[in-house]
Amino acid sequence: MSKFVYGKSKAESGKATTKPALYWLLITGIILFLVWTPFQTALFNGQQLQFEKPIFWTALLACLLMLVWIAQFYKSIQLRDQRDWLAVGVILLPLTYIISLISAASLHLAMNMVIINCIYAIMFIIGLYLIRDDLGNRIIQITFMAVAYSIVGFGLLHWFGQGKAAGAVAKWFSNTVYNGIYTNAVMTDSNGLRLTSVFQYANTYAAFLMAFLFAAVFFVTISRKWYGQFFHGFMLVPIIVSLLLTLSRGGLVMLPVVFILLLLFLKPVKQLLWILYCGISGLASLLISKSVTELGLDLNKTFSGSDAIRGWVILIGTSVVVGLLVLIIQRIIVPKLEGVSNSLSARKGSNLWIPLGSIVLGGLAILLLIGTNLKKLLPENVSIRLENINFNQHSVLERITFYKDSMKVLADYPFIGAGGGAWASLYQQYQNNPYTSLQAHTFFLQYLIEVGILGFLIFMSFILFIFYKYVLGYIKDNEEGRNNHFFYLIIVLSILMHSILDFNMSYVFMGVLVFLGLGGMAAVMDSKPLIKWSIKDSTAKSVYSVAIGLCTVIILITSVRYVQAAGYAQKALVTAQSSRSFEEIKTPLDKDLSIRPSRPESVLMLDSLYLTAYQQTQNEDFYRVSVNLLNNALKNEPFNKNLMGRLIQGYELNQQPEQAYKILIDNSYKFKWDIEWHEQIITKGYDLGMKALGTGDTAAKENYFKQATAVFTEVQEGIQHLTTLPEEQRQGKPFKNTPDMILHAGKMYFMMNQPEQAAEALKLGIQEDLSQTTQQEIVRWYLAALQKQNLSDDALMGKLTQVDPNAKQNVQQLADLQF
Repeated sequence: MSKFVYGKSKAESGKATTKPALYWLLITGIILFLVWTPFQTALFNGQQLQFEKPIFWTALLACLLMLVWIAQFYKSIQLRDQRDWLAVGVILLPLTYIISLISAASLHLAMNMVIINCIYAIMFIIGLYLIRDDLGNRIIQITFMAVAYSIVGFGLLHWFGQGKAAGAVAKWFSNTVYNGIYTNAVMTDSNGLRLTSVFQYANTYAAFLMAFLFAAVFFVTISRKWYGQFFHGFMLVPIIVSLLLTLSRGGLVMLPVVFILLLLFLKPVKQLLWILYCGISGLASLLISKSVTELGLDLNKTFSGSDAIRGWVILIGTSVVVGLLVLIIQRIIVPKLEGVSNSLSARKGSNLWIPLGSIVLGGLAILLLIGTNLKKLLPENVSIRLENINFNQHSVLERITFYKDSMKVLADYPFIGAGGGAWASLYQQYQNNPYTSLQAHTFFLQYLIEVGILGFLIFMSFILFIFYKYVLGYIKDNEEGRNNHFFYLIIVLSILMHSILDFNMSYVFMGVLVFLGLGGMAAVMDSKPLIKWSIKDSTAKSVYSVAIGLCTVIILITSVRYVQAAGYAQKALVTAQSSRSFEEIKTPLDKDLSIRPSRPESVLMLDSLYLTAYQQTQNEDFYRVSVNLLNNALKNEPFNKNLMGRLIQGYELNQQPEQAYKILIDNSYKFKWDIEWHEQIITKGYDLGMKALGTGDTAAKENYFKQATAVFTEVQEGIQHLTTLPEEQRQGKPFKNTPDMILHAGKMYFMMNQPEQAAEALKLGIQEDLSQTTQQEIVRWYLAALQKQNLSDDALMGKLTQVDPNAKQNVQQLADLQF
């Protein structure tokens, strides 16, 4: 077998003097794809309507690129070795998502994830073959860095209050520019302003910045031209400053971990240079971070041109100084270290000394920053975030809870998973406390519950095999060959490591970066022939090309249809804001649902039209269509609370409270921390029980009362459970007894001849202020329940008498009731 150089064998390494037109069409398409994609709100995974259309446009473009790839690389397809077979193996990833449709918790979200994983597979295949070529490899790396630096600049424009200028550019790429400004490029949460750039989520932007910080350092050390060394060195400060402005604790925690892992791949002198460049740029960034932060906070409140210029002068001036220092080191000092490099590298274990030392030095630096007056160098918000990095911090405890709850989901969907979007659909059923989180905040566990153990093993085998083969090839290769593809390892390792703690891969753009990067890593594999699985070249070309071509055409057609459907849904929303015409709004909704019949937003909007028409005309046809529409949608979206709520509303409008109550009872386990859902069960259970009592159906009364009081007991157990949460962990949404819930539960216990339970329940609602009618009634029933047990509370009776002169008589009447 011939030796591989730059990811190719010697036979492949000859440079062609010209490239065919299809090659340049593919290269141009990839460049435009990478430039366009991040500005589509970074393409979140389609859990909301606003993200869907850009995702399907991305899938459509990916399919077109794939067809060009087939035309260009048809003759290069040879299923002879391990590397070639990875182009087949990657197809298993979307296939596992297709299999998970069988048990999908949400068919709509699951289909979105099928399409998204097809995009990833396409990017991997294109990267696997295109990056084998030196020119293709260089162009993709340059494009990656150019896009990354543009995103950094885009974010800083917003930080310095110049969102209008950034929006003027972004509007050509993005659909989230409103009033001339890109939405949430600087987000606000409990920590204050946080920089997010195109991602609209600070932690994912931190993961992105971490990856390209190391990439910039890498290019500083391998660039041969002075302007390349200076420019990459110049960008270190804007990247680190941006990273600090995200206020991402996960980013700050994972950055040293990834840094140490990457150092292990480098020779000692390169390790020293990485530490030196990160140290210089890091220190410079810390020195200006306070002024840059304060300027940005002020500029996002009230814009001042002079302050914005001052901010840019500070940032650019510092970056120029760092760039010049980096250039001097690279041009003057590094050449003198070549002899030292060879002697150090020859020593056993030399690659470990510096990483281990950097761990110690890094730990000391953190202690000095947090534990001494040096922390005054930091902006207050950054300093507070650093001080709060501990295992008892609320976000850490919340994540641990998410992870435990993920295991509960997996236990019920172990083998093939619950489909794409499973966590968003199911978490309320399995959550430990009433938090709200549509993401599990870890890519790997979220992937596990979506495709189950089978799909997860396939995914991890695919990833680990590429890493394993890459490392083996890296060890055997020469310095030049290693540098040729190390960039892809930096990107993939950085993003995946940070994704252990967050949902970066829910952003399609991040997934594209990872899978193109995996393709780049696989392209350099020193692959062994698979004799048993080898196929004749002509057969391989025909079978693989036809199969992948057919799949691509299917995805292409599906993407086009889904783009149309999303367009119809958006048109209906716009029309509803300006028109009250039934047919004008209904027409685009019908078209959308003919393509995607269970889109919740469109189902709810169309149902609203039918219910309004029913209320206005009392025409039962509108009601029947409404019920059928919702029931059909719930077959594919059985955990969608909004669809269930609308069906309950329809049953109540049609005077069918029993049907509404049945939905509440049958689905209560899905929303165990939704206090409003429980309150409805208790209230409606009481009403239906009283109705049954009025007709003399005591058995039905007992059944309704038992069901409703059982739910009340579950609520009390839940309230008690919340007291066991760690003090630092936030509970989430309110979960507590309401006066109506307590009153109805107490009445039901009383009417089931359970005065002790009635008194215990009603006592929970007694307050000092008895001016409200509900509070008076609670006390009245409580005193009656005590009287049933031959007990009394004279003080409370006295307070009730002050607001109700007939209190004793009324209580006695209640106590005398027989059921």
